[in-house]
Amino acid sequence: MMIRLHIENLALIERADLEPAAGLNVVSGETGAGKTMLAAAIGLLAGAQTPAAVVGPHGEEAYVEAEFEIPDGLLDEPELAAVRDLRPQGEETLVVARRLFASGRSRALVWGRSCARSDLEALGEHLLEVSSQHEARRLAQPSTQLALLDAHAANAGRLADMAAAWAGLRSARTALETAREHARAALSRRAELEQLAERVGEAAVQPGEREALEAERARLRHLDELTAAAAGAADVINPDEGEGALSLTGRAAELVAGVERYEPGLAAVGGELREAALRLQESAIELRAYLTELDADPGRLDQAEGRLQLFADLEHRFGHPLDQLVELAAAAREALDGLDASGEAIERLEAAEAAALEHATACASALTAARIESAAPFGRAVEAELADLGMSDAQVSAVISETDLGARGGDRVELRLAANSGLPAGPVATIASGGELSRIALAIRVAARAHGGPGTLLLDEVDAGVGGLTARAVGEKLLRLAETAQVLCITHLPQIAGLAEAHFRVEKRSGEPTATTIERLAGGQVVEEITRMLGGEGEAARRHAKALRAS
Repeated sequence: MMIRLHIENLALIERADLEPAAGLNVVSGETGAGKTMLAAAIGLLAGAQTPAAVVGPHGEEAYVEAEFEIPDGLLDEPELAAVRDLRPQGEETLVVARRLFASGRSRALVWGRSCARSDLEALGEHLLEVSSQHEARRLAQPSTQLALLDAHAANAGRLADMAAAWAGLRSARTALETAREHARAALSRRAELEQLAERVGEAAVQPGEREALEAERARLRHLDELTAAAAGAADVINPDEGEGALSLTGRAAELVAGVERYEPGLAAVGGELREAALRLQESAIELRAYLTELDADPGRLDQAEGRLQLFADLEHRFGHPLDQLVELAAAAREALDGLDASGEAIERLEAAEAAALEHATACASALTAARIESAAPFGRAVEAELADLGMSDAQVSAVISETDLGARGGDRVELRLAANSGLPAGPVATIASGGELSRIALAIRVAARAHGGPGTLLLDEVDAGVGGLTARAVGEKLLRLAETAQVLCITHLPQIAGLAEAHFRVEKRSGEPTATTIERLAGGQVVEEITRMLGGEGEAARRHAKALRAS
């Protein structure tokens, strides 16, 4: 249950601190005082969307926080794993909060640590149940009617199994469609992949081959110049006839060597001349050898030209540099191998999808069976509750029909009502009058909680259109409900207020700016508020209020 509620700067509520009782709590106040904003605060803690203009005039942000007892096993629920990881060591209660900004953004907090708003929604489903004055619209929603029947049928476990099975089916379908899409894309490119792999494979490009061929082509294109240069240089160094650089250098070395004994300083020069002569001799030998090897195959230039043209053609055809083409060709061969194997992979994924569908269908069937089994007892339970509320002739039925498979199974539920004997049954949300609808909504809520539910139940003016003896019956129904749940009831009915364990009054006070206060009443304050709710003044009204309080 909720231990405390704290509100700051939420619309007109500057600050409020509430500690609700464990049983029946009522909230009263004049129309427009801000009671609905209290309900909105609790809704925000259950993950509701941020309403417009929610930040009040007392600051740049609004803040709502509540502390709850932690129900046994709550944090073991699979969908609350993210919340469980936020729990500080040794923390015995659960603290949830929303921080709201004027921009419309908000932050969700659990134990003061940021979490996703969806985490608050998941927590809210276990901690809070909200029934508002707009129950007519909610009862018209098939999802709401389905949830009510599921609550009566205690289908929480089956719903968890169904949600997991549906998630598995969607995952299997996504994997299968992705594989099929990849296969279709690869198949559409198969001819291109095959041509790329084949042509680049046939070319058998070697690392560094283009650079070597380009160098060889340049040499072969200038063969005459190379021959003339090498032959001329060889003749200059060591001609076949006459003296060349080699012989002249050798003679110079001999002349210097003959006088080195008279001038030791010439020894160095003589050594250099002798070394130069030796190097010239080696150069002449290398040039002669080069000329011998320079005789190339006449067709070699054409071969090099043809090979380089092949590389250029491949680049032009496939739109990538040669080195990338080699890598792409290898990837193409892998893709083709994968395409050949994709059929088997798709078959496996199809089998997995079929198994997931079979499992989801089985879970849905189990839900359907439980709903069918619970439909008639649920209708009778609602009828019994309505009888206590002055509608003893009402007949209620839950009609189940088939719909598309989804996270909550494959059923659609419509609650139908015949308010009086002999009248045809119709959809409960459209056939009942305003006062009847309030009682029907309450009766359905009570019946739906036959097997338990969230520990805190907020009822926002669900008693609209009810008065007199029926109002007293509604109050007694709420009092019985409060035996198993903490009930917070926003009401205008003094008959209900008189039964409350705790009474809170919402009051708007003039000022700059106007502010709304929420306070817990005690003793004579409760009697005075019930007197106001009765619409009377004086001792007679006060005695009536005391009687309601004492009864």
